[in-house]
Amino acid sequence: MKPASLLGCAVALAALPYGAMAQSARGAEKQGLHYEAILADGHNDVLSSSLMRGLKLEDDLRGKAHSDLGRFAAGGVDVQVFSVWCGDKYTSEGGFERANAEIDVLEKTIARNAARMELVTSYEELRRVVEQKKLAAIIGVEGGHMINENLACLDSLYARGARYLTLTWNNSTSWASSAQDEVLHPENLTVRGLSEFGEEVVRRMNELGIMVDLSHTGDSTFWDAMKIVERPVILSHSSVYALCPHYRNLKDEQIKAVARNGGLICVNFYSAYIDPSYNRKVKALVRKYPGEADSLRQSLSSDYAIGSAILEMHPSEAEALRAPFSLLIDHIDYIARLAGVDHVGLGSDFDGISSLPEGLDDVSDYPKITSALKERGYSDEDIRKILGENFLRVFRANTSP
Repeated sequence: MKPASLLGCAVALAALPYGAMAQSARGAEKQGLHYEAILADGHNDVLSSSLMRGLKLEDDLRGKAHSDLGRFAAGGVDVQVFSVWCGDKYTSEGGFERANAEIDVLEKTIARNAARMELVTSYEELRRVVEQKKLAAIIGVEGGHMINENLACLDSLYARGARYLTLTWNNSTSWASSAQDEVLHPENLTVRGLSEFGEEVVRRMNELGIMVDLSHTGDSTFWDAMKIVERPVILSHSSVYALCPHYRNLKDEQIKAVARNGGLICVNFYSAYIDPSYNRKVKALVRKYPGEADSLRQSLSSDYAIGSAILEMHPSEAEALRAPFSLLIDHIDYIARLAGVDHVGLGSDFDGISSLPEGLDDVSDYPKITSALKERGYSDEDIRKILGENFLRVFRANTSP
């Protein structure tokens, strides 16, 4: 558990440079393993969910977001992938423009906080920035629809710093099928798996040095991509199907395939992806408030959006539905045992999900994961791998010539 002295670090140190905040937070833990290790998170949505609404990462955003610079430091986060995301309303057009607008905002955020964070596009830059005790920021584009079916757009996003592309989000493209559509809406598919153009996209990503992110992809797309990739893949925010049978999670054979490829699975913290009872409990809560649900259906089109709105309207009941913290560690442990400890990492999905496990309220709570892994018997070396070294290895394998 995080000591009480650390709980207030984000507020007391919010005005200090990132490195100074990180050093002070580390001091609170007496240079313990968590703060000595490099912590890399493969997926955080604060850019699209908060910064695009005008919030500032350097401000104290408690109560507004899961993340801000003060709490990144308090949590010991050294490397953060900032997700560039736009939903399916941009499927036909506008996705590329939206992606660039989000990158613009991230660049401005970094410019305002140059002493505290820096954009990195290579392993060498990442190591330098971490050694300078600044937050190493990486751009990850979540959704292949944002390349507008054009390799020139992919090249342009790479030039702006994008270092992974999630082939699909929940929506499929004309060249790749998503997990959601393969399972729930096969009528939406124009292709199952990768088309010839989809294979061109994957090969071009390998040529450029953009990590192929297979989170959100359907099984067919996953296997088609695995046949042709030449560098280690990443699943930036996915969990284990055997423990929680959700279509967004990975089956055992997929986990083993990622290990054979040398890739990495970054475990997602979302309650619905780690607790098999969570969605059932949310549906029961929605049925408890039929009037509110009917009203929400006038403006919201998905069950997920309606459920999220009901949870927000009834916070005390939402709190009771959160997944047990131990289940998150179970997912990490499962992948480590099945595929090897070299192939599991962290992909929180902070600021992109409506429910977190008990005790993980924001990015300052990462030390609890380290403590739990120690309690499960993991060695310091293995914990360092899970926290960040595995991510650094895959990032280096993709971004180096």
